[in-house]
Amino acid sequence: MKKPILTRRTLITAGSASLVLPAVPAIAQGLAPTPTMRGGSNNYLPNAPIVERIGAGGFWMTGTVRRAGDGVPLAGQRIQIWAHTVEGHEREPQSHGATLTNEKGEFRLEMPQIVPAFGQPHAHLAYDSDEFETVFLRPIMPSASDKTLSADFVLKPA
Repeated sequence: MKKPILTRRTLITAGSASLVLPAVPAIAQGLAPTPTMRGGSNNYLPNAPIVERIGAGGFWMTGTVRRAGDGVPLAGQRIQIWAHTVEGHEREPQSHGATLTNEKGEFRLEMPQIVPAFGQPHAHLAYDSDEFETVFLRPIMPSASDKTLSADFVLKPA
């Protein structure tokens, strides 16, 4: 009997820091759904508009969206982003916006520089449409001087 191929999967990255799940049998399990993070839904405002960017820009929020199980990239998925920035608090409507994934399941949204809130520089992201289960993420930046933050979603069909 052959041993299953083992793989490592990164679900959330922030600058040079990553949350890496332990090795699992890739053939047996595929990609597991991303769990909602504690504090991820704080200051969530449903139905934030799809925007070209939030505020003046200079900071990039990026990531990917894939389907649980087979890892297929998901195009056209709405990802909502909000954060405490140099231009406003995360609870203010002008600090919220949404973007859509491209054909490779990637999203990218420019926004003002994220600044520490509650002691940590972080962002909030949500997948909140009907096709897949809702997921809220709250990735923390390793440094308040970082100019990018990335978060990857693996979505489970609803």
